Amino acid sequence: MSNQSSIWAVAAANEIAHSKEEVLYERTIEDFGFKLQNHGNSLWIVVTNNSGIRIGFRTAFSVTDFTGVDIDTDNDNTLKINCSAVSGDYIIEVEWPSADETILHYKVEFKPAEDIVVPFWPRDIVITGKNGSISDTEGDVYISQTGTRSGLVYAGVTKPEGLSFLYLQNLTSLGAYNIDTETSAGNVVGGQWPELGLSLPPATEKPMKAQQVYTLSDAYVCFSDKTPNDQFEVAKGFMNSLAQLYLLLPRPDTEYHNYLDILNSALHDLQTNKGCWSHRSGHPYLNAYVSDYNTPPEIMVQLAVLLPVTEYIKWSERDCSIEQDIKQGLPSFYNDELKTVMRWLPTEEHMLDESEEQKVPMVMDSWYLHHPLLNLARLASEGDEEAKDLLLKSVDFAIKVAHHFKYEWPVFYRMDTLETVKEEAKPGEGGEKDVAGLYAHVMLQVWEITGDKKYFQEAENAAKTMTRYGFDIFYQANNTMFAAKAMVLLYRETKKELYLNLSYLFLANIFKNVALWECTYGYGKHFPSFFELFPLSDAPYTAVYEEQEAYAGVHEYLSYANGVDVLPSVKLLLAEFVRYIVNRAIYYYPPMLPKEMLADEVKTGELDPNLWIALEDIHDGWEKSGSVGQEVYGAGLAFGIIPRQYTRLPNQHFMVFIDYPVAEKKISKNKVAFKVLGSSVLSCRLCIVHDGDEPLPVFKIESVSNGQKSVVECLKSSKKRLEYVVNGESDIVIKWS
Repeated sequence: MSNQSSIWAVAAANEIAHSKEEVLYERTIEDFGFKLQNHGNSLWIVVTNNSGIRIGFRTAFSVTDFTGVDIDTDNDNTLKINCSAVSGDYIIEVEWPSADETILHYKVEFKPAEDIVVPFWPRDIVITGKNGSISDTEGDVYISQTGTRSGLVYAGVTKPEGLSFLYLQNLTSLGAYNIDTETSAGNVVGGQWPELGLSLPPATEKPMKAQQVYTLSDAYVCFSDKTPNDQFEVAKGFMNSLAQLYLLLPRPDTEYHNYLDILNSALHDLQTNKGCWSHRSGHPYLNAYVSDYNTPPEIMVQLAVLLPVTEYIKWSERDCSIEQDIKQGLPSFYNDELKTVMRWLPTEEHMLDESEEQKVPMVMDSWYLHHPLLNLARLASEGDEEAKDLLLKSVDFAIKVAHHFKYEWPVFYRMDTLETVKEEAKPGEGGEKDVAGLYAHVMLQVWEITGDKKYFQEAENAAKTMTRYGFDIFYQANNTMFAAKAMVLLYRETKKELYLNLSYLFLANIFKNVALWECTYGYGKHFPSFFELFPLSDAPYTAVYEEQEAYAGVHEYLSYANGVDVLPSVKLLLAEFVRYIVNRAIYYYPPMLPKEMLADEVKTGELDPNLWIALEDIHDGWEKSGSVGQEVYGAGLAFGIIPRQYTRLPNQHFMVFIDYPVAEKKISKNKVAFKVLGSSVLSCRLCIVHDGDEPLPVFKIESVSNGQKSVVECLKSSKKRLEYVVNGESDIVIKWS
């Protein structure tokens, strides 16, 4: 990457290399040297290695020079620095790396002397060579913050080689600054080589208030003495470093939510609210959005709800009329001439108003062809013969399309001619890159159903093409997660390392698109947001449907990977994603939110704040949510969560809830046993949930973690539930009498 530097970076680089100021503190850890330097108006932590690379991390910054700097070195692992300037007082805390982990943490607090606006703030990382010249180094920025995702930069030095680092800003800590200045934490971490890191959002109208304490930076940096050589090393290095920093990052508490009651409300509204349904050609069909009567029915919408509903029916042994209502309409999506299911109900394509590129008869969005096939295959695997028939009648068309585009799908094409309508999402970014992984997933499903090896070969053919894109392979979150799952299944069957590496590549793209911080400003104070997953690489909001499906995909990935030697960082991060989505998913339902944060105008359909149908979109704290619409095809949310997090026990008046994924579940008389997935260094919530009027029996819960057996004590008890905490990667046995 070529060097394009600001005058701030050039000056800072020169000071870092040639400053005559006394070094305030220094230490060496492994192959890295660390110096604290006072450059007059900036306090820098300068990190060096044996290659001569210098990385400066700016802690405190003032327009004028500091008038006093006081350092407390009583603790060997931390420094506390107090300094003053005309503008106010600073407190900087530095935690040095240990011999085990080369991780630097620094936090900067500022108390303004008077009300202060911030028209500009320089970035806090500058990278130079030994002699202080910016041109002495070259490097790549693999990942940086987009929108309100995690405030991170993952970068590697390519000249001279021998260093990479992940910088993660705890954006939660900046909340007071964002609140008082009415600024967003979106797009604040990034930059161009060699000037990277955090630049506080400009605040020219609302000031920081005099004598109030603000956190201006709370940064964690994980260093490696290696520069990644390819996209697979980037993916693994990123996830390994992210997991290390995640363990140090302050994480919000979670709480138990009664999804059983929520589901009853959601089911009632889905079944009875007329805005959720349309009648076409003698059948009821789900609308995509509440009261959206102007768009023809879509097969993806029907199946996106049907799958979690059937999962819930199987789990609960409870009938649900909407299952048959949806199933009866599915055959009508089949086109006899093209020999495939279609996106839009063929008899109603005339309703398409051509207001968008895909709202044109015969135009297909590439992923929309494969997603229904994936869900039909899931139904077929459970014994649904009609779904199997539709799947097998359509799969040859999908193969035809794949061959036509050489496994490199555009965004839109015509179904009848295969003519490309739109090649790329944005110029130079390519088409829907993760569709090759989604296609491979479908082919593996059809192979499992039929036993025909040609479908397995198709999956491999598609998988091998996915090395051509480099690191950035994310188009849509749920499909990227399905692709990761397909790759780990290919690895299990073939033991080819390429497929395991591809699964890591897809997962790294997932974690690139999450938000590891809690929004506390504006409307953000009304709902938890930690570990959000964004649906598209540039989406300005999170979306219920993509998160719900990615969540289900995580469970299936970990199930497929059980027994596979996957990276510990993968197991840790995926389990934590599950824990946090279970904690916050209920806030997609409008009744859980204050009405003042709901959008005044809706793009599609209507928004009913009392209806238990999820919003499509949750936005940044300064923006209202629900402007896209109330998403009927996200109605499977609670239906998908309950079978995965709750365990029903035959003839008992209680259930077991856990907010981590589990495997190897065994139920016998007065006993249930299972393996908690994730990492043993983290813990999760386990609950005995009362589901009746009879008194609860006496429980004994035993855990085996890291070879140590122990009895798990109840931490919280009420008439409705008993709460426990258990470690990830442990074996749990629950007995009652």
